Parts: sequence; C-alpha cells; structure tokens
Amino acid sequence: MTVWIAADWGTSRLRIWALDAGGEVTGSTASDEGMSHLTPDAFEPTFLRAAVGMLTELGPVEILICGMAGARTGWQEVSYAAVPCVPIARPERIKTSDPRLHVSIIPGLSQSTPPDVMRGEETQIAGFLKANPGFDGVICLPGTHTKWVRVAEGRVQSFRTAMTGELFDLLGTRSTLAGLLDDGWDEAAFDEAVNRAVRSQSALAADLFSLRAAGLLEKVAPGAARAGLSAVLIGQEVASMRPIWQDQPVALIGDATLADLYHRALKAVGHDAERFEAGELTLVGLCAAFETLREDAQ
Repeated sequence: MTVWIAADWGTSRLRIWALDAGGEVTGSTASDEGMSHLTPDAFEPTFLRAAVGMLTELGPVEILICGMAGARTGWQEVSYAAVPCVPIARPERIKTSDPRLHVSIIPGLSQSTPPDVMRGEETQIAGFLKANPGFDGVICLPGTHTKWVRVAEGRVQSFRTAMTGELFDLLGTRSTLAGLLDDGWDEAAFDEAVNRAVRSQSALAADLFSLRAAGLLEKVAPGAARAGLSAVLIGQEVASMRPIWQDQPVALIGDATLADLYHRALKAVGHDAERFEAGELTLVGLCAAFETLREDAQ
C-alpha cells in the first residue's frame, strides 16, 4: 500500500516513486515534463496526471519532491541552505489546490563566495553519504550544470558549478561549430582530444576555434567533431577544477555515459574516480529526507 510519494523534478525530466511504510517502492513513473517545459501554475496538474495511479480517494498523501520544483520559476520557490551544512535541510510545505496532496519540497544549497546554488543534487549527495557515511573528498555530479562538491564530516563544505553541458548544447546547435557535428561519436577521438584538453595552456575560446579550423582544413571522421567538442569542454573543466579535486578521492554521480566521460578525463591526468548511479542515490536521499518529515510530525 502506498504511504507516500517521492519525486525528482529536474529541468528536463520528472521521476516519481510510490513507497510503502517500509520504504519499498510499490510503483514508479517518469515523463519528459521537466521544469523547462512548465509555468508555475502547470506543476500541480502535471503532477496529478503523472501520479494519478498512485493517489487514492482515502485521504491526503505525503509527497516529497527534490529538484527544480522548488526554483523561482518552479511549482513554488523554497529556500536555500547556506554551506557549510548537511546536504538536506528541513523540507518546506507548499500550498496546493487538490486536497489529496500534502506536498513538501527539499531546499537547495547556496554559497556566497563565489556565488553558487544547487537544487536536486543535494539529495543525491545525501543519498551517497547515507551509503558512504565516512566519505571525505569530492563528489562530482556531471550534467547540464556539473557540480564539484567538497564533502567532509557529513557536510557540504563548498562547491563550484560548471555550465559545461549547456555550453555543449549551445555550441553544438547555434555556433559556427554546429555545421561540423553529425550524430556519431568517435571514442578514440574523444580520448585523444581530452588528453590534450586537460593539459591545454591556451584559452578555451581558442581551443574551440581550432575545432572549427580542423573541420575546414582536414577530413574529419564521422563523430570526431562531436567527440572533440565534448573533450575540449570536459577536459578544460576538469583542469580548471584541479584545486578542488587534487589529492582527494572523487565520486562521480550521474548518468552512466556522461560519468564515464568525466572518468576518462580525470584518468587522463592520473586521477581515478569511482562511479555511482544517480537514480538510486536520489531515492535514498529522498527516503532520508522523508524520515525528517516523520520525526517532525511525531
């Protein structure tokens, strides 16, 4: 029997799990209706459509959400907890119209110097620390906006965000490089380019134009340009974040394909990292946050 519902509402996707009293998953669903496709007034009807099979007419259901539903342009804005702090602050109740919904959203994390914010990743971090309570090192969460997070004593000490995934999308679709990119992927080209990129002494903008020039002057193999663009962006990001990860164990949490690219970039500079699946850790973090809600209710 469903006792509560957990949701991870990202920029591009929504994932929902129904759970019983023991925390076992009794059902799940997913959709592409992420925050970027919605206005604030569309969140509640979107959630109702997605979770209709998990709701009952017997009374309100506790729903706990992490991610972009709590952003300024999300369902309802919730606060940020300032680092250094534990990954998950007390979830905040929001107003809903449907009487079946008792919705709480997990706050994000913020940093004043340099200015930075995250929403959703804090729940993955909490899930990771639940499974690895003594971890002291760096957690890298590859994505549209990749996070590099310094963790010690069960707390997020500091973090930096790199817009690498967004840059890849913009450059690959709207720049002069767009015409060079096909749908293929050349593994060898990525490895060769990332080895150069992590050691590059030139500016990122200059290395990017070299991709353009190579496409004009040389015959580029299918998939090589796309792999090369990814390698330049990820390689230079890894190099720029060296002060954060150097001499620290690194855990990579994210989509397996993208995490593998970061793993290879770190390996190119002689630093190994362990990879973890994001979905499982998100649910572990949501379950940990739900326990705080239950404790507050008692």
